[in-house]
Amino acid sequence: MDVKKDWQQSYQISSKKQDFKLIVYLTGEFGLKNLSSFSNEILSLFREQQIQALDIDFSAITYLDSAAALSLLQIQKAATAARIDCSLINLNDETKGIFSVIYEKALTQPPLKGKKTHEGLVTQVGGASLNIIQDVENFLTFTGELLSAMAYTVLHPKSLRARDVLFYMKRAGVDGLPIVGLISILIGLILAFMSYLQLRSVGANIYVPSLVSFALVKELGPIMTAILVAGRSGSAFAAEIGTMVVNEEIDALSTMGFDPVRFLAVPKVLAAIIVVPVLTLYADFFGILGGLIVGVTGLDLTATTYILQSLKAIKVFDVVTSLIKAAVFAMIIAGIGCQKGFQVRSGAQDVGKYTTSAVVSAIFLIVVADSIFAIMFYYMR
Repeated sequence: MDVKKDWQQSYQISSKKQDFKLIVYLTGEFGLKNLSSFSNEILSLFREQQIQALDIDFSAITYLDSAAALSLLQIQKAATAARIDCSLINLNDETKGIFSVIYEKALTQPPLKGKKTHEGLVTQVGGASLNIIQDVENFLTFTGELLSAMAYTVLHPKSLRARDVLFYMKRAGVDGLPIVGLISILIGLILAFMSYLQLRSVGANIYVPSLVSFALVKELGPIMTAILVAGRSGSAFAAEIGTMVVNEEIDALSTMGFDPVRFLAVPKVLAAIIVVPVLTLYADFFGILGGLIVGVTGLDLTATTYILQSLKAIKVFDVVTSLIKAAVFAMIIAGIGCQKGFQVRSGAQDVGKYTTSAVVSAIFLIVVADSIFAIMFYYMR
C-alpha cells in the first residue's frame, strides 16, 4: 500500500505498509518552518493503521535542522508509548550530527518551573509547617557541625586562621562603629525626651537619667547592636559563602581536604563573639551620651547630676548580663549567616533569597533569646 501527500513544496512524505510494518520515506527539507505539518502527518500515518513496527527512512532528506530532529524524536517516543517499535534508518553523517546535539534525557525530565497549582489553605499551612521543620532540622545540624568545628579549633589552636579572624573583626566591629554610634545617640535622645514628657507631670525629671541608662544597658543596647550587626555582617556572611557555593569554591575546598565549616564559619563566629560585646558597650556609652545632651539642654540637669543618677541605676550584674547576651546574639548572627550561605545551591537569585532569610531568621532568634534571657536573669537576680 502506497500513500503520498504533499503538504509543502519543500518536503514530501510517502509510506508503504508491509504486513504489520509501516515504512515512512522522507524527502526534501524538514525544519522549523514546516515542523507542525510534517509532525501531524507522520503521527496520523501510524495512528490510523494497525501496525507493530515503524521505520522512518532518512535517505532522501536534503535538509534537517535541530527543531525537526527533536520533533522526530518525540514522534519516536509517541510510537514507543503506543507499543510500536520505531526505528530511524539510513541516517547519513550530517543527520547523525544533528541528532547528537539533542539531549534526549531532557524529554523525560520534569520542567524546572512546575505548573501553577491552586493550593487550599490546609495544603499551604501543611507546606509551610514542613518548611519550618526542615529549617529547624538544618539549623540544628549546622549547629552541631559548628560546635564540633569550634571544639576542634580550641583543641588545635594552630588550625585557626588568626588573620581571617582579625579581618572579620574589622569588618563587623571597626567598620560598624560610625553607624552604631549614630543610632545609639539618636535612641538616647529620643528615649530621654519621651521619658521627660511622661515624668514631668509628676515632677520626676531627676529619674530620666536612671530610666535611660537602665533601659539601654539592660535591653536596648544589646538588642539594637545585634540587629545592626545582623543587617550589616550577618547578611555579608551569608552572601559571601553563598557566592562561593555558586562559584563551586566550597566544593574545591572539600576536594582539597579542608572542612568548609572550620575553614569559613569558625573565623566569622569567633570575630563576631569578640566584637559584638565591645560594640554593645560602645552603644551603651553613646546612648547615655544622647540622653545626657537632652538632660543638660532640656531638663535643667547638670552633667554631674546626670552621670551620678545614671551610675546609681546601673549595677555590675546588669553590665555582665548585657555582655553575655551580646555574645550569644553574636553567635546567633554569625551562625545563621553562615548556615544560610551554605544552603545556597544555584544562581544569584538563591544568594539574595538566603541573604534575606539570614537577616530575618537572625533577628527573630535574637528576640526569642532576649525574651528567654529576660526571664532567666530576673529569677537569677
